[in-house]
Amino acid sequence: MVDQADKFGAEFQAGEVAKADLTAHPFTLHLGGEEICTRTLIVASGASARWLGLPSEQALIGHGVSSCATCDGFFFNGKEVVVIGGGDSAMEEALFLTRFASKVTVIHRREQFRASKFMLERARNNAKIHFITNETVDEIYDPDKQEVTGLKLRNVHSGHTHTFATDGVFLGIGHVPNTRAFVGQLDMDADGYLKTRDYVFTGVPGVFACGDVQDRRYRQAITAAGSGCMAAMEAERFLEEHGAR
Repeated sequence: MVDQADKFGAEFQAGEVAKADLTAHPFTLHLGGEEICTRTLIVASGASARWLGLPSEQALIGHGVSSCATCDGFFFNGKEVVVIGGGDSAMEEALFLTRFASKVTVIHRREQFRASKFMLERARNNAKIHFITNETVDEIYDPDKQEVTGLKLRNVHSGHTHTFATDGVFLGIGHVPNTRAFVGQLDMDADGYLKTRDYVFTGVPGVFACGDVQDRRYRQAITAAGSGCMAAMEAERFLEEHGAR
């Protein structure tokens, strides 16, 4: 895809957008000490999965630790896996994984779940799904083997720890949209996802959003690519309407 974009004249520049000024046209993006001015902007910065923050977790991403059941569930056919979380995202992950795994255990740090009643009942009624509450994950084994063999769990009330054997770990604690640079500039929901109308239009003319930065429901590569195509077409139309060649 990079080669194709390059073939048609796209220029590439790496950097983190620290802040943006969308109040005047052309828009200004600040990348460290550099400024980029643009007549149109597509925000496709995605959303980052929430992680536990354990070194062992980071070392095992792609080796048994995942934040996407629809991406990696197939690799755990006939195995036992764990889903960490207590909201609808965790229940969705757990239910999807029952298509492949022989057993799915949902681990939640509290007694009560944040998931909707409907989603929780669906999970509880699935014979493959089991629940562990009031426990947190202190460690994921075993980075030295480059595979997941189990977890070190700690009871939040007693502090007692024990080892729980599993073949895979899926994080179901949500995502964080990468929209910090646009706070106060673009309309967002309570969780920071960009609000759009007619698929990709933001509230600022000439600024479009696509992919996981504004889609909290599907979060798939194919849906993100589809909305990216829409945003590109609308950006082109915007430039044509405003006299750009």
